[in-house]
Amino acid sequence: MRFPLSLAFALTLAGCVGPASPPPPAPRPVQPAPAPATPPPAAAAAAPASDDWTLRPATPGEWRYRTEAGGSAALFGAPAGGTLLTIRCDRPGRRIHLIRAGAGRGPMILRTSYGAVSWPAAPGAGPSPETVAIRSASDAALDQLAYSRGRFAVELAGLPPLVLPAWAEPARVIEDCRG
Repeated sequence: MRFPLSLAFALTLAGCVGPASPPPPAPRPVQPAPAPATPPPAAAAAAPASDDWTLRPATPGEWRYRTEAGGSAALFGAPAGGTLLTIRCDRPGRRIHLIRAGAGRGPMILRTSYGAVSWPAAPGAGPSPETVAIRSASDAALDQLAYSRGRFAVELAGLPPLVLPAWAEPARVIEDCRG
């Protein structure tokens, strides 16, 4: 009787042992580390100005308004950097002068949220180098400048483009010339 009991006990214990575990996977061969990525060229670090004028950074400065003999003027520039652009009303002649500091070449291009216009420009008669575009005060493109959504740009070959806020001062000068 002992034998069948011990056999039953041995079989019960044998049922508690699980199947043999599979051998561990063979170690994978070590892969060499990938080569480090080539750093971008230094020229790519400084991103060029965007061709889309609306994505360019604004030109530092602010507008100032002043009355003058025969009209008024809106001047844009940094306090320490001088005036970059003047919009002047010649009230007797009913003309608007856009005066860009510096000697530019070719037409003056005005970009607004409404589109772009190209105006003939010529060297100014001031003591410093300047480039001037003269328009009739009734020119519809001046309304586009005054009502541009947030900003407008003035471009002239040979000079850096200006991206300027569309504040009230330029609109006031335009209205002064029309009234």
